[in-house]
Amino acid sequence: MGSLAAGDIALIHHTDLDAVAAQSLIDAGVAAVVNAAPSISGRYPNVGPSLLAEAQIPILDHVGDAFFEAALHHRGRVATLDGDRIRVGDLEATGTPLSLESIGQSMEAARRNIGAELDAFARNTLQYISEERGLLLDPVSAPAIDTRIAGRHVLVVTRGPGFKDDLRAIEDYLREVRPVLIGVDGGADALAEVGLRPHIIVGDMDSVSDTSLRSGAELIVHAYAKGGREAPGLARIERLGLTARIFPVPGTSEDAAMLIADQRGASLIVAVGTHFSLEDFLDKGRGGMASTFLVRLRIGSKLVDAKGLGRLWSARARPATREILLLVAAALFPLCVLAMQSPLIRTVLSATRLQLRSSLGLP
Repeated sequence: MGSLAAGDIALIHHTDLDAVAAQSLIDAGVAAVVNAAPSISGRYPNVGPSLLAEAQIPILDHVGDAFFEAALHHRGRVATLDGDRIRVGDLEATGTPLSLESIGQSMEAARRNIGAELDAFARNTLQYISEERGLLLDPVSAPAIDTRIAGRHVLVVTRGPGFKDDLRAIEDYLREVRPVLIGVDGGADALAEVGLRPHIIVGDMDSVSDTSLRSGAELIVHAYAKGGREAPGLARIERLGLTARIFPVPGTSEDAAMLIADQRGASLIVAVGTHFSLEDFLDKGRGGMASTFLVRLRIGSKLVDAKGLGRLWSARARPATREILLLVAAALFPLCVLAMQSPLIRTVLSATRLQLRSSLGLP
């Protein structure tokens, strides 16, 4: 989505459009969204389409894979959206226009299905906990890094729901503490959007911009098998002429980033945009949360959420109004006592009292 400009028609292929992707489209100022896949499959109530509709961005849904593949060769050309029809040059396809009303109906049907989805999610989580229990019990060999983490705070940023609000909430903390910044894939771009440069980027390297990868951050590619045999992100790093270390560990790239911070001796790990709810995990296409559950157990109280930290830091930095008033009153009290002992002040107060009584006709 980085190449989109205001007024463009965005052509995407995204089943169950999630909130983060939708917000990125809104922020880009697109004129309309054409999705080759169903924006709401009915598996669970994903909120992306609702966000676009509320922002008054038209959505043409499910135009098909064939049009999507053909239209990729016409990128940058003028497109026309007319009702249920999209045209790009000599290409044409029809889809289903989505409205707030139709989205609401689809979401209601999806909510009725959430019980079955939750049951499958829980079963998968329990099944994989036994397979991934090494994340809790076994030593983790985190890759060597140049950035010093031991004894420092580490901020792990994932491009998840509300990440911008989370970062704004901890501006004072960031300025005062200056933690190590770890961007998880697109989280590196999220940091750049608020004027921060990540020290480390961890992930599959599939949703982070070339600009962030070339920013000078240390790069760690998340691999999914021992020995790094399944590290698809490494090919992109090599194409860009960059170097990266490989970290083979089960779970998500978010889990990998937290394990690195923990193993390298971070005193506190602050999470921004991380995934906790069922909808968050389903948005990411995850059928379970075994690795995330185990990693959080392993890290324990060292991990805090940015939202809570922001509230605590603000309370620490700004005394309550009542406390400020009491401090002011305490400071003024001795001044008032001294002033009352001054003959000049007593004369002025006496004259003022007489003037008021005279004005009010009092004896």
